[in-house]
Amino acid sequence: MNFKDKVIQITKKIPYGRVSTYGTIATLAGMPRGARFVGGVLHFNSDKYNLPWYRVINRHGLISTTCLDHLRQAQKALLEQEGIKVSEGFMVDLDRYGWWG
Repeated sequence: MNFKDKVIQITKKIPYGRVSTYGTIATLAGMPRGARFVGGVLHFNSDKYNLPWYRVINRHGLISTTCLDHLRQAQKALLEQEGIKVSEGFMVDLDRYGWWG
């Protein structure tokens, strides 16, 4: 299985009401320094594979997307619909909501 397929498989496993990080997914997929690649896989494949892209945030707990297809406000709203508290500054408490595989 290639890296892209692993990222897709892992992202689908993130439980409802939880978040993971780009780096965690990269590590679980066998490329510990591949966080940016995870972002690319999610960007180009979320719609095609119905991925919960919004459950993936950066290592600091920040919603860090700058993509016009996946806006920060939309990601915040989707997370809040799952009961995840997101601050006005787009931060999520990883100790409370984090999923590490």
